[in-house]
Amino acid sequence: MDRLNFVLSALSILILAIGLVYTYRLGTRQHNMRGEYDTEINEKVQDHPYIRNPVFLTYAVASALVIAFIIYTALSSSW
Repeated sequence: MDRLNFVLSALSILILAIGLVYTYRLGTRQHNMRGEYDTEINEKVQDHPYIRNPVFLTYAVASALVIAFIIYTALSSSW
């Protein structure tokens, strides 16, 4: 059962990492393709584009929860 938890935790972290990289690349691609059709963006969002992005916040919170669960499971299981 411990191996299954480890495999599932590693798979979860891998999925989070791939999703984060994909989202970052998609964001930079759209940032580079800005055209004349874009509207003005709030100055606070322009100053902190990654902190104000809900996708990156979701990945950060999910990553923290997964790491906390892994640590909790590692400490609570008997070796």
